[in-house]
Amino acid sequence: MNCSRCHADKQRVFNSEIAIHFPGHEGLDKSLVFVFPKLTVCFHCGLTEFTVPERELQVLEHGSPVNGAAVLTQRVSRLPETKTQTPSPGTNG
Repeated sequence: MNCSRCHADKQRVFNSEIAIHFPGHEGLDKSLVFVFPKLTVCFHCGLTEFTVPERELQVLEHGSPVNGAAVLTQRVSRLPETKTQTPSPGTNG
């Protein structure tokens, strides 16, 4: 099989895990969509191609979870950063 961009015959198929994020700030409030496609990578120009499965494609099109699609609907909140305090000069600590 030849590359659809450069027509080289130096391609290989790889397994993958991809998390697709919706764009922009409004995308931060939407689900992450996970796909596990086979990637076809061209070693000449770097073009990488894959197909999004139908259920996950529906999530991307409509912006909401679909039954059976691999999505993360809850965000894990970040733990607050802790600051290391250095003792003041002249104190034990």
